[in-house]
Amino acid sequence: MARTGDTRVLAIGGGYVGMYTALHLQRKLKRELARGEVEILVITPDPYMTYQPFLPEAAAGSISPAHVVVPLRRVLHRCKILIGEVDAVDHAKRTASVTTLASEEEGAGAVEVPYDELVIAPGSISRTLPIPGLADYAIGFKTVEEAIGLRNHVIEQMDIASSTRDPALRDAALTFVFVGGGYAGVEALGELEDMARYTARYYHNIKPADLKWILVEASDRILPEVGEEMGRYAIRELRSRNIDVRLETRLESCADRIAVLSDGSRFPTRTVVWTAGVKPAPLLATSDLPRTERGRIRCTALLAVADTEHAWAAGDAASVPDITSATPGAECAPNAQHAVRQARVLAENLAASLRGGPLKEYAHRYVGSVASLGLHRGVAHVYGRKLKGYPAWLMHRVYHLSRVPTLNRKARVLAEWTLAGLFKREIVSLGSLEHPRAEFELAAGARPGPHAHRPSAGPAATPSAPGGGDTRGGDGTRGGDGTDRAAPSRAGDRPGPAGPGDRPGPSHPQPPPGGGATPPDRAGTGDGPSDSPPDTGTRDG
Repeated sequence: MARTGDTRVLAIGGGYVGMYTALHLQRKLKRELARGEVEILVITPDPYMTYQPFLPEAAAGSISPAHVVVPLRRVLHRCKILIGEVDAVDHAKRTASVTTLASEEEGAGAVEVPYDELVIAPGSISRTLPIPGLADYAIGFKTVEEAIGLRNHVIEQMDIASSTRDPALRDAALTFVFVGGGYAGVEALGELEDMARYTARYYHNIKPADLKWILVEASDRILPEVGEEMGRYAIRELRSRNIDVRLETRLESCADRIAVLSDGSRFPTRTVVWTAGVKPAPLLATSDLPRTERGRIRCTALLAVADTEHAWAAGDAASVPDITSATPGAECAPNAQHAVRQARVLAENLAASLRGGPLKEYAHRYVGSVASLGLHRGVAHVYGRKLKGYPAWLMHRVYHLSRVPTLNRKARVLAEWTLAGLFKREIVSLGSLEHPRAEFELAAGARPGPHAHRPSAGPAATPSAPGGGDTRGGDGTRGGDGTDRAAPSRAGDRPGPAGPGDRPGPSHPQPPPGGGATPPDRAGTGDGPSDSPPDTGTRDG
C-alpha cells in the first residue's frame, strides 16, 4: 500500500484501543497530517467498532444493531482504513503481512505493509475448552452478529416449540443454557429472558413458565466485579424469575444436544451460549514482540512494548503494569475501562515521541462497575456506593450512553430507548437475512447452495470472536446436524448462525447454540475462567 506521509503509524485492530488511539492521534497530529508528514493507517477485519456494552440490549431488540456499531471511516476521517486481517508482524523489518478482501480474487496472497510506528491492539477471542459438542452446538456473544443471531435463534426455538407435537423436541427447544457468570453471560441471559417472556404472550400454547433458563458458573459467585453483596443480590433476582443459577458447576458435554453438567444434571437443549473466558488474539503469537506467559504483549507503564522501539500496545492484547496498585507486579485488568483510557495516553505518548517530547506513565484507579439484569433491573458498585434494581439499571444506561462514541450514536440510541418506552417490543425473527439469496435460488430453480439448506435439526457453529480484533471461527462447512453450511466467501465474513427450525420453506438461519461475549466497557474481556481476569470491570462506572 503506497505511503502518503513520511512517517506511517500502523494501528492493528479497530476495537476500543485501535479506534480511540487513531481518533486521538488524528487530533493531536492534525498539522503533521495536513502537511503530509504523517500517515495513520488502521487495519481491521471490520469497517466498524462494536460498542459491546450494548450487545445484550441489541439481542433483546431494545437497540437497533446498526446503532451498536460505530463506522470507522466516518469517525477516523483523517486516517486510512484498510479492511483485512493481519496474519503476521515482523517488527524487525517493520512490516505486517495482510490479507485483504481482494486477496482471494486477485490470487496474489498476502501483501506486505511497511510501517514506522506500530500500535498493536487486535483484542481477544473466546477461550474455549475441549468440551464434546461445544464447537458444534455453541454460540458466542462477542460480536453484533452473534447477538442478533442469538435473538433470532431464541425466537425460532419458540416457533418450533409452538408447532411441534413432540414433547421432547418442545422441551429441548425451550431450554436455554448459558455458560459463564461474568458480565457477558449474566447480561445476555437477563435481557434475552426478558425478551422471551414478553414474546411468549403472543403464542397461544407457550407460557413464560414453559421456558427453562440455566446459568452455569464454575466459581462460587457471579459478577465478581460488583462485589460479593451485589453478586448475591443478582443471584436472588435471577432466581426470582425462575432462572436456574448453578454455582461451582461446569459444563462437561453438550454432544447430541444434551447439556451434561458436573453435578450430574442432563438437559436436552438446542441452545448453549458460551461466555466463559477470553484469550489473546492468535496474531500475537506470530509476531516477534515480547510476550508474557499468558501470551499478552509485555509493556511498560508508558504503553510502549518492553525492550522494543517504535512499538506500542494496550487493551486486551497488552500486559500493562498497574502502578496504582500496592501489589508488586500487578497488571491492569483487560477491560474497556482501562482500554479507553490507555488509548488516550498511548496516543499522547506516540505523538510526543514523534515530536521529541516527554512521555507519561499510564495510571488509573478502578472506579467500579455496573451491570444490567434485564429491563429496569441492575446492580452497581461505583466509588464504594452500592445500587440495585431500577437505580442501578438507570445508572447503567446513563453511563454507557455517555461513553458510546459520536453524538450521532448517542442521539439514535436515546431515541430508540424513548420509543421503546412508548411502544411494544419487536418480536420478529429475521434469521433469513443471513442468507438472502436462498428464496431466489429456490424460485429460479437453481440447485440451492450450502447456505440454502432445508429444515434442519438446529443451528451449529464455532464459538469465536475477538474483541476489537478478528472474529473468524471455524470453516462453517458443516453443522452438527449434518446440514451443509456455506463457508465464508471473503475475508471479513463470519460464519453466521445457521439452521432454521424444523419447518418447510426457505431456511431462516439461526445462531448456533452456545457462545460467549464480552460486556460493557470491555475491551474484549470475557466471563468466567480465562487466561486473563474474567470480564473484569467490563461494566465500568
